[in-house]
Amino acid sequence: MQTRFKTRLIPPSIAAFATTMIVAHASLIPSVTAQATAAQTVSYTETQAVAGKLIYDVSCASCHGVNLEGAAVVPNLSGDGFAVKWSGAPVAELATKLRQMPPGGGGLNEQAYEEIAAYILAFNGIAANSNTPPIQLGLRSGYLLPDMTDGRQIVTTSDIAAGAAAVLEKLSPVSDDMLNNPPAEDWLLWQRSYDNQGYSPLDQINRENVADLRLSWRMPLQAGDNNPGPIIHDGVMFFFTFPDTVLAIDASNGALLWRYQHQSDVRASQKKGIALHGDKVFVPTSDLHVLALSAKTGELIWDHEIETEAGLSGYNLRSAPFIVGDKVMQGITSLRIAKGGWIIALDIETGEAEWRFNTIPRPGEPGGNSWNGLPIEERSGGSVWNAGAYDRELNLAYFGVAPTYDTGPLLYPVDIDGINNDALYTNATIALNPESGELVWYYQHLANDQWDLDWAFERQIVTIPYGGRTRKAVVNIGKLGILDALDAASGEYLFSMDMGLQNVVSAIDPITGYKTINPETIPNPEQTRLICSTHYGSKSWPPSAFNPRTNRLYVALNEGCIEAGPEGYELLTSGVRLAAALNPDSNGYMGRIQALDLGQQQFAWRYRQPSPIISSIVATAGGLIFAGDLNRTLRAFDEETGEILWETTLDDVPSSTIVTYAVDGTQYLAVAVGQTSYHVNDWTRMYSLFAEQEGMPVNDSPKGGAAIWVFSLPPR
Repeated sequence: MQTRFKTRLIPPSIAAFATTMIVAHASLIPSVTAQATAAQTVSYTETQAVAGKLIYDVSCASCHGVNLEGAAVVPNLSGDGFAVKWSGAPVAELATKLRQMPPGGGGLNEQAYEEIAAYILAFNGIAANSNTPPIQLGLRSGYLLPDMTDGRQIVTTSDIAAGAAAVLEKLSPVSDDMLNNPPAEDWLLWQRSYDNQGYSPLDQINRENVADLRLSWRMPLQAGDNNPGPIIHDGVMFFFTFPDTVLAIDASNGALLWRYQHQSDVRASQKKGIALHGDKVFVPTSDLHVLALSAKTGELIWDHEIETEAGLSGYNLRSAPFIVGDKVMQGITSLRIAKGGWIIALDIETGEAEWRFNTIPRPGEPGGNSWNGLPIEERSGGSVWNAGAYDRELNLAYFGVAPTYDTGPLLYPVDIDGINNDALYTNATIALNPESGELVWYYQHLANDQWDLDWAFERQIVTIPYGGRTRKAVVNIGKLGILDALDAASGEYLFSMDMGLQNVVSAIDPITGYKTINPETIPNPEQTRLICSTHYGSKSWPPSAFNPRTNRLYVALNEGCIEAGPEGYELLTSGVRLAAALNPDSNGYMGRIQALDLGQQQFAWRYRQPSPIISSIVATAGGLIFAGDLNRTLRAFDEETGEILWETTLDDVPSSTIVTYAVDGTQYLAVAVGQTSYHVNDWTRMYSLFAEQEGMPVNDSPKGGAAIWVFSLPPR
């Protein structure tokens, strides 16, 4: 079953058919009492109102709400504010507003707008009158709208505040135990739990009923560069939107509970989320502050400004804070700035700095001799883009570290004893003691990365059979589409799985995991070479999902390559330029979902499609996985077979992690759309090249703008 939410004309037969639907749809229109109208007051017929309900649900409800309640930045079409503003107003003014909707050029005819107006009047308690001509917005523009306040109970500002307070009052403190084993109804971290598995035990939405999934509510957001995921606790959704703004939202209906915006003089940067612990919300900002807010009120509790040696330029806080015990750990990204990135830990109660781990070691420190003899002021990179993972039993926090862009000085090794050009701790998994910041172990997945092929994404903790016994492993996949599994306690290499989308690594040592580089892919400024995958990443920021019941990992992959040589644009400093290129084996497909059986270290099913997969994947106990793509399609797949069981067209590009949660016994599925990021923009350019050469479809319909979309099953 396919549900589409886009502007469309209602077939002429709807108006005639509506008469026979009045009885069946009577429950959809609020009961009204007879009301006298002035001579110059418009009226409507029940047939118009029923037809208007059908049109509204398709073309209007996604922005203005299923109950005409509006949202944070969208006006409501019912209630006290609407009644006061529009009672007795010229109908021509309402007609002008309606004809501007839906955003992006309307798309409805005059009859449809009249029927929507009729439904709005019905919803606001105005009785239909079949003895007068039906409402006509154009011909009767001199008429007035009726009084919509007479006899109605007016909702006051204090009533609204009391309702929000009642929702927020239910918030319980988020404990260490909750983060380690979240309540089934909650989604407490970027990937739900400390192990980053992206798996929910909820099963109300399942294989048998997912075809009935429908839009429950939609909250418009301000557009901007951003890709955070929602966090949900005790029925409250916390969302970090653009620019540097935190929203607390009633997760059952989209009602705004409180809003906090951090003011700064710098351009707002992309973020991947916020964190909860105790009664606080922890927030990274564009001007390098970490904030603690009250979860119930949004009030600022403390503000820590991160000091840098080179000012703000080139540094960013991309990842959500990561809380373990009484430490708030925050990763810092560094592009071409000297001395690289780091992880800082703050005291959870005061915001005071506790420790700092430098991802680029200094000369004389362990790993300091791996930078080709460069002084510290010439070392850079080592960004921490994502929040960590944590294992309570081992008391270890795991982070991924990105490469450097200043690759030129590392291309050829210097001939000095004891010096190499591996460039630690780039492209490494690091395991830290969260209390002290001490490095317990590390494993470098790809040394001396000359292609910007990050291994910086989510680290997932899984317990799987391996070598005849159960092993707790940390798994992750780099841009090449190669999965490495490491022993969680020691960092010992276990195994790799290559998705088959790369040509850089020609062999992997089965004992150590050391990767032999294909010499034909080493950068050469004088020669153009095809390198797969692309530096956008066969695997990139969209997190994978692991189902612990089946030991299956579900990975979002995209097929693409680069031509490295004298043409294109300069990203690295090795002297080569980069230009996007198609994968020779794409065969008309760029997007892929790959299912892996980690228990057997074997490939399961795979699904291929033209459009790149750009959302996270989420797995549920209902036997489903969900994923969204660049052509704005959100799909549910059978996790066992990869069969598509449901899909819908969003009105903008999905740009966040997909999450699922429950409130008062109802399971919801949520995703943010329309707030772009590097990943979305890069793959948009890549897919444009691909679609042009392959003649593939591109969804070029008008976009609906940034918003949170939330789905649920119909009530029984």
